[in-house]
Amino acid sequence: MFSIGEFAALGRVSVRMLRHYDAIGLLRPAEIHPVSGYRYYQADQLRRLNRVIALKDLGLTLEKVADILDDKVGIAELHGMLRLRRAQLEAQLSSDAARLTRVEARLRMIEEEGHMDTEDVVLKGVAPARVAELSARAASYEGEDIGPVIGPLYQEICRRMDVAGVCPSGPSIAYYTAAPGETGDGQAVLVHAAVEVARDTGPGREFDVLDLPGIESAATIVHRGPMDEADRSMQILARWIDDNGYKPLGYAREVCLQMNENPANWVHEFQLAVSKA
Repeated sequence: MFSIGEFAALGRVSVRMLRHYDAIGLLRPAEIHPVSGYRYYQADQLRRLNRVIALKDLGLTLEKVADILDDKVGIAELHGMLRLRRAQLEAQLSSDAARLTRVEARLRMIEEEGHMDTEDVVLKGVAPARVAELSARAASYEGEDIGPVIGPLYQEICRRMDVAGVCPSGPSIAYYTAAPGETGDGQAVLVHAAVEVARDTGPGREFDVLDLPGIESAATIVHRGPMDEADRSMQILARWIDDNGYKPLGYAREVCLQMNENPANWVHEFQLAVSKA
């Protein structure tokens, strides 16, 4: 079972959204603690969450989404809705094209439900690393809020490192923490664009240098392909964590192992700190 904050992070949605879905009866928690009132969710509920997000991103109202889900909409019907919405979105600007990419990624996850291979998940320790980084606030942990923040951050940290004559000594590592003033429950996050560097970076730099702590026990998975499809790998991690009796701690780190002009060739390792539940 996952707390509402943990479930939000694994499903890459906000806690605010889950609370709203609960309030309107669209996605109820699997269990509510009788004393504290805390909400708890099961990994299997990611199935319904995937469908809710895909249908909502197709432009349907939440009331219509509820009607469709209650009638147990099938993959064929979702494909039909996607094709109809595609014709509308192609006439709009790049922001709508990005939304379509997210819809397609969610649809692929729905098609693969029940066939996600958790054998690719490895439990291991992660060593600490000295990193140069810049950080900025994102409205939420949702992909549509993270993307416009992290891209410019990495462009800027690379520019500043070049000006300072600092060369990377290892991979880039994107990680996330609760934004100042937030409780860490899936609302606004601080996006950290970090690059591993040597111990001595010299004076006069215009970026932060810090020691990123190691992780004693991390559930890890290698994600191949564009980051638009990162949700699939995150949900494999969620299944493995649930099946093996672990509890997620915070947000996953994203370690870039390979990147070139073609996002299909990108390789990242996701590292999520865990403890026994």
